[in-house]
Amino acid sequence: MNSILIQGAAIITMVGHDSIIEDGEIAISGDRIVSVGKRGSAPADFKAEKTINAAGMVAMPGFVNAHTHASMSLMRGYADDLPLMKWLNDRIWPLEKKLQQEDFYWGAKLSCLEMIKSGTIAFADMYFQMNEVARAVEESGMRACLSRGLIGDDSNIDVAIDESVKFIEKWHGKADGRITTMFGPHSAYTCPPDILRLVIEMAADYGVAVHIHVAEAADEVEKIKKEYNTTPVRHLDSLNLFHNPVLAAHCIYLDQEEIELLASNMVGVVHCPQCNMKLASGIAPVADLIKAGVDVALGTDGAASNNNLDMIEEMRTASFLQKVATRDAMALPAFETLKMATYNGAIAIGLGDLGLLEPGRLADLILVDLQRPHLYPRHDLVAHLVYSANAADVDTVIINGQIVMEGRKVLTMDEEEVMAQAQKCADRLVGKK
Repeated sequence: MNSILIQGAAIITMVGHDSIIEDGEIAISGDRIVSVGKRGSAPADFKAEKTINAAGMVAMPGFVNAHTHASMSLMRGYADDLPLMKWLNDRIWPLEKKLQQEDFYWGAKLSCLEMIKSGTIAFADMYFQMNEVARAVEESGMRACLSRGLIGDDSNIDVAIDESVKFIEKWHGKADGRITTMFGPHSAYTCPPDILRLVIEMAADYGVAVHIHVAEAADEVEKIKKEYNTTPVRHLDSLNLFHNPVLAAHCIYLDQEEIELLASNMVGVVHCPQCNMKLASGIAPVADLIKAGVDVALGTDGAASNNNLDMIEEMRTASFLQKVATRDAMALPAFETLKMATYNGAIAIGLGDLGLLEPGRLADLILVDLQRPHLYPRHDLVAHLVYSANAADVDTVIINGQIVMEGRKVLTMDEEEVMAQAQKCADRLVGKK
């Protein structure tokens, strides 16, 4: 059984704002944390096969990217500076029709590489050809909660639903438990009620959650109002969607009653600030959602609309955006934001064993190098991680008790090959020779 001893790091356990252990020690056996404490606190009989000298670093839970579309990394920079519906209808959906099986694999592999390099240990994904995405996740060593995207007005919707079911049956709990699954209806405006009712029934039968876009754009709200004379959240509630666990991405256009409805149904909401800003979709009422008791996580959305998968950037943007939107400098403080990117994200995607560094929990954590000018002086480590750090500061990534990146070298894939293959696929998609 693999065993690792991490010594010397400042440990941010995320149990509370003040739960920082200086000159700490973390003992890992197999896929679990054995002990967390001051140096020398590991059990006397603990034998480490590998000891990591983490002096000058922070040890903390890895980031959870609670909403993305991994294979869309091939479209990074392809459809910039457009509003959401034009972005989808004129650029993204036409290009998606050209995607081949290998594109989904290499696009997902590129995203896994980028996420590992920036400290993300798990992500929730909705897209197509999810067997290829799952294969990329399995090889990368990451965790992922995957769902086959469903578009209700697709003439092949019966085939898509069948693929969703087969995917869940094949992959749920696989890759040593690192892969879980959900059903993935795209949204209320692309999936009519009969499709959503079917998804709700199947999700209950299989005991999995539903991953869906909700109230992302003003155009969406208008469409739902025109077709059903209500709002997206109320429409989904009328269909009893929220009787199942739900991961709701975006949730920008909400009134107070809808916020309370999401809270009472324990819906996990994913805030994607940079994507929402770039597409001019709007600002989600995150401060109000948190106040109401909603579990708000963070996501990057796909690299085609962000344009990166950097959760550290996402944290800083989320905090600053709420401060300026509410005109309250105390809105979304650093610890709350870091919690959104770690523990809240784990809860939202159904992985409650992650997000805190405590004995018995899964050993998914990162080491961040503090020996950088922009991380001095060290007044507040949590504030530094949210407001000052960057992706290149992440030194080591451990997932499921396995070292996936060490000294910024990813050990589970050939970085040069992944980038070269992704470029080759992207060039073919846009007709570039």
